[in-house]
Amino acid sequence: MGEHVIKLPDVGEGVAEAELVEWHVKVGDLVREDSLLAAVMTDKATVEIPSPVDGEILWLGGEIGDTIAVGSPLVRLKVEGEGNAAKAAIPEPAAIEVMVPAPAAEPAAKKPSDTAPKQKPTAEPEPPPAAFSSPVGAPRPEGEKPLASPAVRVRAKEAGIDLRQIPGTGPAGRITHEDIEAFMRRGPQSIRPATGLAEDNTVEEIKIVGLRRRIAEKMAIAKSRIPHITYIEEIDVTALEELRATLNKEKRPDRPKLTLLPFLMRAMVKAIREQPGMNALFDDEAGVIHRHGGVHIGIAAQTSAGLVVPVVKHVEARDLWDCAAEVNRLAEAAKNGTATREELSGSTITITSLGAMGGVATTPVINHPEVAIVGVNKIMVRPVWDGSAFIPRKMMNLSSSFDHRVVDGWDAAVFVQRIKTLLETPALIFVGE
Repeated sequence: MGEHVIKLPDVGEGVAEAELVEWHVKVGDLVREDSLLAAVMTDKATVEIPSPVDGEILWLGGEIGDTIAVGSPLVRLKVEGEGNAAKAAIPEPAAIEVMVPAPAAEPAAKKPSDTAPKQKPTAEPEPPPAAFSSPVGAPRPEGEKPLASPAVRVRAKEAGIDLRQIPGTGPAGRITHEDIEAFMRRGPQSIRPATGLAEDNTVEEIKIVGLRRRIAEKMAIAKSRIPHITYIEEIDVTALEELRATLNKEKRPDRPKLTLLPFLMRAMVKAIREQPGMNALFDDEAGVIHRHGGVHIGIAAQTSAGLVVPVVKHVEARDLWDCAAEVNRLAEAAKNGTATREELSGSTITITSLGAMGGVATTPVINHPEVAIVGVNKIMVRPVWDGSAFIPRKMMNLSSSFDHRVVDGWDAAVFVQRIKTLLETPALIFVGE
């Protein structure tokens, strides 16, 4: 029998380390060739590591959340034959040094004074009576007369105490002087009605690992380095929703079902043509803005593991249905964890949407190092004044954030107003295409 060492492979160009996010095996498991051993993550892309040989798991190279360098040992297997490495010596546990006490010294000979009669110590004062520890009952309901002797009633009256608030420990629940003393020491605030509710003092520790750690790091960078400005505008999407419903009625197998997003993506392409500064990345360390000709829109998608941003590349070269098909494909890949590193990077501007739970307004966080993000809120029917009467219209808010270091408030407003015009008059989206 020999030992086979599996090292963390190169999981991407320029990647020097990866975070361990999942173990599929444990020590003692028998695995076959191509069995999954672990999953590691880098740049929001998860890579699964298979076993190249059959064997038994002897050692695992880390815990969930640990960062492992490329080329470092990940798993050690016991295999048939010599294996690919000498059998690693398992470090013995450190010996525990036991301190043996020295033998007690012989007692010295008693001095004559030791045999002299000692004075009787002064009697110590008796400790105060122990605090009242009987169970605390609920206050008596209105109309129920508490049981107490006349002396106890007089004492409670002088102290301003309502006897109905004191549980009695005497026979048949009679209230005693000791009960009053305990109540005065404890205070009335400790009396609670018997509601059946109990305090929960448990604390659960959840280690931030994997995608959630990446999200936390990204959000911290965005909020600490980017001064956000958020612009919210109300948009009438009644005509857009009518057009969308009409197009979706055409049952064509080569065309996917349209949502709001493809229309918004095409509207953004037109607005960016007039304001190319919105489709940019800001290298704040070098002080350089990189304006991109290609519009690569990141679509923030919620998965069971957390928020990921698959990217629809070159939206300027895609029509409405091509945008819809690519959004569907990337969303499915993100949800089942098969999205590649290339599909999760390279965005130049981002759309974020919570769908039906989009709320009335949000304050989206910019996807660093981009300079703009467009937030979609839910569509609601609202009464709108048309000049003579209130009529029901389908209304939606766009909540968009911008990097105020490179985007002025005026430019942000112009950009959103252009998108508003295109969405409220959706025929303009197709003009010139």
